[in-house]
Amino acid sequence: MKFLVAFALMGQAHPVAEIDTVIRDGIDAGIYPGAVVVVGNADSVLLAKGYGRLTWGPDAAVPSPDSTLYDLASLTKVVATTPAMMLLADRGMVDLDAPVEHYLPDFVGENKSAVTVRHLLSHTSGLRAFLPLDTLTENAEEARARVMAEPLRWRPGSRVEYSDLNAMLLGWTIEAAAGMPLDAFVDAELFGPLDMGDTRFNLPRALRSRAAPINVWRGHPIQGVIHDQNAVRLDGVSGHAGLYSTGLDLARYAQWYLRRGFLDDGRSLLRPETVELFTAADTGNRALGWEIRDTTSTENTGALLSPQAFGHGGFTGTSIWIDPARDVFVILLTNRVYAPRTRRSITGLKQVRGRLADASVRLKDRSCRLLASLEGDVSASHC
Repeated sequence: MKFLVAFALMGQAHPVAEIDTVIRDGIDAGIYPGAVVVVGNADSVLLAKGYGRLTWGPDAAVPSPDSTLYDLASLTKVVATTPAMMLLADRGMVDLDAPVEHYLPDFVGENKSAVTVRHLLSHTSGLRAFLPLDTLTENAEEARARVMAEPLRWRPGSRVEYSDLNAMLLGWTIEAAAGMPLDAFVDAELFGPLDMGDTRFNLPRALRSRAAPINVWRGHPIQGVIHDQNAVRLDGVSGHAGLYSTGLDLARYAQWYLRRGFLDDGRSLLRPETVELFTAADTGNRALGWEIRDTTSTENTGALLSPQAFGHGGFTGTSIWIDPARDVFVILLTNRVYAPRTRRSITGLKQVRGRLADASVRLKDRSCRLLASLEGDVSASHC
């Protein structure tokens, strides 16, 4: 992975200083105790930096882009589940327009035969948003049966309702089509080829000290335990939540999209057509698995990312946005669920994300112009 932060800083420090201010404003406002920011393009990482501390304690460690493990929460949907489905669709192992019951015969009920894999990806299946499986069921087997039996609330394809249940079903569909557990499939077919060695479900005890704390128990930070209780009920591996990763692992992942499915050594892991299919607008501001930038608002994505930008956020305070038109990605990882010192911390976080997105675009553009001038490209029209 190539780093160009030195180029970005040479005589052009303002965008980096702007990012510093944005993230520290969030800490000062009590939204999160610390954060990791990674900004880059298809070829390089322009900025990878940790801010604040992992807890509010003055002696807590500073977050690290390459070693701090964050509970990604709903980023699991787009860092594990969606790309796994992309790989299977690309290989002809899943038909996006086939009924879900073709892969999951126990997904039965009124109108459920009309629910397709594409409906799950676009959150138009007709299922409700959420079920408290940790209180409704006693184990993973019961939890799966409860989701399978859940009736539709709306006609498939009639409305968008963002739903964790959709992602759970996608995870089980992946397992059925691949013939192996979700975590094993993404480890072998995605994280391995992308050199994402720190991305995994179910942190072993030896790695938990590297995790950003997500809560406090009797005065002690809780590390390496999943925040999402439905993922806990599903034994830590689910299509909707449960994944851990670092900032630099996610940078490798974002660059893979900007390279349209090609690895950094030039090998193809996906056809460009499949990348484009999953990241183009499908219904409203949703693509297949991903969100598309809402150009009517500056929350989360600011004003400078293009309408082609796609991304996602996670409840724990994580987000990733990728813009193929501007050739830029921006990753923000926080543990805002750890004892926030402000009310409505998610509202404040959305504002931080928007400001960060704009500063990141300015950093990328300025770095591009600087590099072009060093290479003798005076016009830098590609920036």
